[in-house]
Amino acid sequence: MLKRIPIVVVSLSLILSGCSSLNSSAGDSSSDQPSNAASVPTAPELTGVPVAVEVSAELGVEPVVTITPGDPVTELQVTDVVVGEGDAVPAGATVTAHYVGYGAATGAMFDGSWTRGEPATFPLDQVIMGWQEGLVGMQVGGRRLLVIPADLGYGNNPPPGSGIEAGETLIFVVDLVSFE
Repeated sequence: MLKRIPIVVVSLSLILSGCSSLNSSAGDSSSDQPSNAASVPTAPELTGVPVAVEVSAELGVEPVVTITPGDPVTELQVTDVVVGEGDAVPAGATVTAHYVGYGAATGAMFDGSWTRGEPATFPLDQVIMGWQEGLVGMQVGGRRLLVIPADLGYGNNPPPGSGIEAGETLIFVVDLVSFE
């Protein structure tokens, strides 16, 4: 059975629908409800809605990732979807991991080891800063969600042909197989 773990739960549609119904009744003179228009934000004032991500927790298979676009993040967000066991990855380690990477703006997957049929091995000091910082402390057998701001990813200069937009927030789900 596929278990889905909500990582960030924000429902803009509920916020917007709630605001529009309150605002429409506030301006309606036939309404029995008192006007509270000053205390209820209107849709144009709603900002700062973060990207929302849901990730399946079933290890050993490619995760199901559902992304609801939102504002780009400004800080690295690290969430253990499944906590592993054993020693924690130190800075500068060489890790072997399965992973998928998505662009938050497009919701499109741009890379993944599962599609290649085997985990990838690489030194942490040779990958983007979001991975260098985000995988430290992870334990073997765990699944971790990384939501990486552009400045810790590829910034405004993503690799040509990668499918990553300039300034895009990156979303990775990583299953740690081992490290040295």
